[in-house]
Amino acid sequence: MAFATHSLSSRFRFLPPPTSKLSKTLLSEFPQYSFFPSGKISYPASFISFRLSGRPSGSSMAYSSTPPTAVVKGDPGILVFGSEEELSVSLAKHTADLSEKFCRERGAFTVVISGGSLVKSLRKLVESPYVDSVNWGKWHVFWVDERVVPKDHPDSNYKSAYDGFLSKVQIPTGQVYAINDSLSAEGAAADYETCLKHLVSTGALQLSPSTGFPKFDLMLLGMGPDGHIASLFPGHPLLGENERWVTFLENSPKPPPQRTTFTFPVINSSSHISLVVTGAGKADAVHQALGYSKTSSPLLPVQMIKLEDGELTWFTDKAAVSKLQEKAGL
Repeated sequence: MAFATHSLSSRFRFLPPPTSKLSKTLLSEFPQYSFFPSGKISYPASFISFRLSGRPSGSSMAYSSTPPTAVVKGDPGILVFGSEEELSVSLAKHTADLSEKFCRERGAFTVVISGGSLVKSLRKLVESPYVDSVNWGKWHVFWVDERVVPKDHPDSNYKSAYDGFLSKVQIPTGQVYAINDSLSAEGAAADYETCLKHLVSTGALQLSPSTGFPKFDLMLLGMGPDGHIASLFPGHPLLGENERWVTFLENSPKPPPQRTTFTFPVINSSSHISLVVTGAGKADAVHQALGYSKTSSPLLPVQMIKLEDGELTWFTDKAAVSKLQEKAGL
């Protein structure tokens, strides 16, 4: 297989619609929630613990006092789909719409992807109409994290993306930014950060005026059953890294142990994040992350997504939110 890369190194949309038994049950169980004709539900402020800008203090959850119907900068939209197929269709349209917007406004679209099952959920982008209508020549593709293995290794996030996505679209090879896998984890992280700084100097990548960190147009992220995102794991010291753009692990709780990862200041400087979370195996983390579990435990990494000036959208299925439904008595 040939690999061609450039290596400088709160809204809940439910199906069925609000006239269904599901929505009627929610209305009776939780009259304080607001339902809209489109099926959107505005949740009370305590439902989502990370809806306000600014980090929570301490290790316990911080609950917002913002009125439930207020429009809050960084307020996450939460979409629940009846099937993974429906989720993939919506994710493709959302991504294509953002691509059109940024290509029109500034002539480029900077996209960050992750590993795991995320690439499978992007499959509709390589089908009609998007495979022909998206301006792939304007895309710049990055990885939020990577395993420090050869690019043809089964554990490589690059290989997963290449096999399922990149090999099927016409993104210029010089605009696909993989790590230098010949380096150590520390060296690969430093090299990737150098790559990002070079792209900032050329204007291909913007800096956030509010944070001074790179501002990607879209990050497509997944979440692990333990609530980790990228290679930022619960309780790991890297959760507090606030200076580096790209850092590294040599002791990842999940194999392989050597990885590179973006830091939270970079993640939280994004214009848009699509967080794709599916399956019953994620239900406990979703339950904790979305505020039902009023625990004094440290925040999950996913709860530390707090966009400074951007929009977070959760793309979930019924299995992933099943614990929330149980709480509602559904």
